Amino acid sequence: MLTFTAIRYNRRKCLPLTGLTFSEFQLLLPAFVRSYADLYPPEVTSAGRPRQRSVGGGRKGALATPEQKLLFILVYVKTYPLQAVMAELFGLSQPGVNSWIHRLLPVLQGALQALGTLPQRDPDCFAEAQLPTDEDRQLILDGTERRRQRPKDPEKQAAHYSGKKKAHTDKDVVIAGVHSPRIEFLSETYIGKTHDKKIADQEGISYPPGTVLHKDTAFQGYEPAVQETCQAKKKATPRETHGG
Repeated sequence: MLTFTAIRYNRRKCLPLTGLTFSEFQLLLPAFVRSYADLYPPEVTSAGRPRQRSVGGGRKGALATPEQKLLFILVYVKTYPLQAVMAELFGLSQPGVNSWIHRLLPVLQGALQALGTLPQRDPDCFAEAQLPTDEDRQLILDGTERRRQRPKDPEKQAAHYSGKKKAHTDKDVVIAGVHSPRIEFLSETYIGKTHDKKIADQEGISYPPGTVLHKDTAFQGYEPAVQETCQAKKKATPRETHGG
């Protein structure tokens, strides 16, 4: 069973399992606890009825502590395993895993929102992003793909199949700072075969004034209203180099 104690005493496990270092996990934990209390007040039960006994009474569940709850939902978001796998990892039933996922995802989102770490999702509001210096206005636009379970429906299989990744994927467009690891904007999710430029066109992103936008050849022809766009040149093949 995967426990908080395991990553507490072997911190190298924390990053690959949760996407956070142990110190980042510890910074997120207080906001997660506050978000949980806001969504699920301790004086009422999960069904919304007044609690008849004090918090913590009764049988101890597999996710009894805030640390274990946060570990559970971070592992799910980071690795996106089958619910049956999560059940084995955390000593739960598959229905129990499903219930906890739906319970804890809003808590995690609330905690990240409170810390101001969530990227902008509204393309119209991105122009209002706080980018105070010229260095911050150097932005990178890129497409990202993540593997997903293969759909059973043949039409959905074809739609989600990415020839680039040779797998079934979902795709987003992200914007990050050249000098920062922070993701400033995250688009809606599209099927894996959707072209990067088509996503950017459909999103209709409004950029902050003075933006210098760096993009790759997947966005050839995408010229939004920014101060300047910079596109990397495709590396010549040996045949092109020698004029063959």
